[in-house]
Order: sequence, then C-alpha cells, then structure tokens
Amino acid sequence: MFDLTGKVVVITGASSGLGAQMAKGFAGQGADLVITARRIEKLEALAKEIREMGVRCLPIQCDVTDSDNVDAAAKKAEKEYGKVDVLVNCAGSAKNAGVLEMTNEEWDFTIDTDLTSVFYVTRAFANIMKKNNYGRIINISSMYGLVGNTAIDTVAYHSSKGGVVNFTRAVAAELAKYNITCNCICPGYFETELTADTLNTDEFSAYMKATVPLGRYGNSGELNAGAIFLASNEASYVTGVILPIDGGYTCV
Repeated sequence: MFDLTGKVVVITGASSGLGAQMAKGFAGQGADLVITARRIEKLEALAKEIREMGVRCLPIQCDVTDSDNVDAAAKKAEKEYGKVDVLVNCAGSAKNAGVLEMTNEEWDFTIDTDLTSVFYVTRAFANIMKKNNYGRIINISSMYGLVGNTAIDTVAYHSSKGGVVNFTRAVAAELAKYNITCNCICPGYFETELTADTLNTDEFSAYMKATVPLGRYGNSGELNAGAIFLASNEASYVTGVILPIDGGYTCV
C-alpha cells in the first residue's frame, strides 16, 4: 500500500522545514518530485539528495505570492513530466501581532503568503490535474486554523490558516467531479526555521507541556505518514478531510 512510484508530486515551500521533510518522505515512496521555493540554492541541494534516492526531482524557484510566477512554475512542471498527480501547498510565513496592534502591512503579508498563495497554486496545478481526471491536493494549514491560543498573539496567522481549512472544503466539493480530492493537514508544534526561535524557550516549552497531551513537539518526519496517505490511490474516497497532527492539542 501507499506506493507512489510513477506519481508526480509538487511541493511548495520545500526549501526547508516541513516541506523538505515531506519531499524526502514522498521520494521514499517512489514519487518523482517538483520542489518549489524562493531559495533556489537550498532547492538544488535538496534535489541532489532526492535524486540519490533513485527518483527524479525538478527544483523551480517560485514566489507563491506572485500569480505569474506560480503559473510559470506550473508550465515548467507540466513540460518536464507531462502531468501532476499530487500537490502539497506547504509554503507559508507570518508576521505575529494581536488584533489591537497589527499593522495593515503585517496583515496583508500574512494573508497573501498563507492564504492567497494557496489559491494561486491550487488554481494553476489543478488545471493540469483536470486534464488527466486525477489529482490529490493536500493543503498544510495549522492547528491554529482550528482554535485560538493564549501563548502568542498572531491574529492574521489564525485567520489565514482558518481560511485554508474552509478553502479545502470548497475545493473538495468543487473538484470531485474531476476525480480530484482535496484534504488538509493541520500540524501542531514542529520545529522549523519559522518556529524555532519561539519554540526553543523555557516559557514556551512549559506551555507546550501543559497543553499538548503527548507532552512534546512533533519530530522531523512525523507529518509524512499523513501526507503520504492522503496522496495515495488508497485514499480515493477521502476528500474534504481536516486532519490535525498535533499531539492531541486540539482534542482538549
């Protein structure tokens, strides 16, 4: 089960963190990869690692907040492989502030990067999937897209990730007629470049231990199994699902 040999998987935000981890996870299942991000040198280094696993990998520099950039990346991917089977929308960033202090610029940056970009990328690659009447779209939201929090004020991040959750449901309903599924993973606390400074403090570690039933942060690779399942042929009847992978944070 869950063999992805011959499948083409596109991952945005793949230069580091969860995106890079999932890219290696998919390669381990036999998938060929398209990895995108703004930092081409990191993509090239990851692509070299992935090719050594015996699969193909195309790195493409892409700013997901620029729709022309996204459309060009989709054309390159289709030209290289002739199809796209799986899309993982993982690119994201955020500027943290509460509703009373957040500036327009901070709000717009976060919404553009974490929500509008998911629309741009999904539109571009789902049009390729439609041609083959097959697709698996996996959006990476956050457990903060499901609940509020008392640890850090980050209202735009909550809003954008909540938008991704219901964007997933809308796309799942709309694209089902093309045999395209769309599901969403909501990670909990995983250490990445984006989160390391926040997570690696005594104060936040104490908060995590008090609020996460499993009592720890997510380890590298612990998101992969959920993504691989949702990308598989075996998940053909799974669509519109919101899957927290959060150590139990959202169950209490």
